[in-house]
Amino acid sequence: MRCKVPESFIKNTIAPHCNNDPHIINAFRIIPRSRFMDDALARFAYDDNAQPIGFGQTISKPSTVALMTYLLAPEPSDKILEIGTGSGFQAAVLSRLVSAVYTVERIPRLYAKASERIRRLFIKNVFFKLTSNSAGWPDEAPFDKIIFTCGAQNIGEDYFRQLKVGGRIVAPIKDKITLFKKTPEGIEKEENKECSFVEYIL
Repeated sequence: MRCKVPESFIKNTIAPHCNNDPHIINAFRIIPRSRFMDDALARFAYDDNAQPIGFGQTISKPSTVALMTYLLAPEPSDKILEIGTGSGFQAAVLSRLVSAVYTVERIPRLYAKASERIRRLFIKNVFFKLTSNSAGWPDEAPFDKIIFTCGAQNIGEDYFRQLKVGGRIVAPIKDKITLFKKTPEGIEKEENKECSFVEYIL
């Protein structure tokens, strides 16, 4: 599955935003962002910009994907829930770092395209759900970590119920990438860099 991802992209865009984590860097080397974009835009795959993927949605800036992946602190045994499959790129990156990724999407065409792209890369540990009224994936809970790839105003209690104690949620909340940690005492919240994401829609 190794592909010729530009080393300048890894050095200048990915490494600085994932604290030079070697496992995350390797995941970005293995998963070609160009495979998750339409042919007409593939030449922009290694620019640090969001790009349209249709239906009013975007594939996030790679530096943002790297940062959110780092904040999620993925471990090899983790079971991850992703809210908003989109292009499938974030799920594919995580697939190289964790045991399983469960990802939900509300737009049928994006769901179909993302699942096909991941299938063609022979990734076997990403599981898809198409739903227009997502409250996560309760039937597969609890999860070690949860990541939102769409902007939200807040995180509903349903998601914290699906998260293990000791787990993390990373989400764009009111244009800031925010980390939530579920502890025995409650939820801890840390705000990070500003960001711009498409809105989370039920």
